[in-house]
Amino acid sequence: MSDQSTEFTRLPETDEARDDPERATRQEVLGFWAERFGVPPETFEGYTFWERGAGKLWLYQGSPPSPVDIEGLGMTFLRTRQEHWKPTLEAVQRFGEHASQNVIHLDADAARAFVAGEDQELDWDGDWGYLVVTHDLAGEAEPVGVGLYVYGELRSQVPKGRRREV
Repeated sequence: MSDQSTEFTRLPETDEARDDPERATRQEVLGFWAERFGVPPETFEGYTFWERGAGKLWLYQGSPPSPVDIEGLGMTFLRTRQEHWKPTLEAVQRFGEHASQNVIHLDADAARAFVAGEDQELDWDGDWGYLVVTHDLAGEAEPVGVGLYVYGELRSQVPKGRRREV
């Protein structure tokens, strides 16, 4: 028997197909991205969702057999099995351009502070929680990461090893 912490298993499509009530389904993942960020479900056509460990979801373009016992599969995508699901930096940088809600756009100074990992007080009239953070790069708004907005403060969720002084 393989070690479940290194084994990737494909998410079940629907609630009826799942055997663990705590486990996310593809339908729920698509619903989360649509409801929270306005990303259309068809954005993820051709991708499969995989869980490794408890609630660590990965995204893969294609469909290998399930389960798969390997070190990595595609990219980290979403953390579930906690009160609030959290998209990864990689997921937001790859799919955040499709977001139409819960997107906060930062000017140059605020973006510098954000990628350096600094929390900052900002006015935001949208929902509290995880946001897609964007900044203008080459003349267009581009997703730079995940922020957590609570109590009038945008908290940078850029992982310590990915923070940069720019």
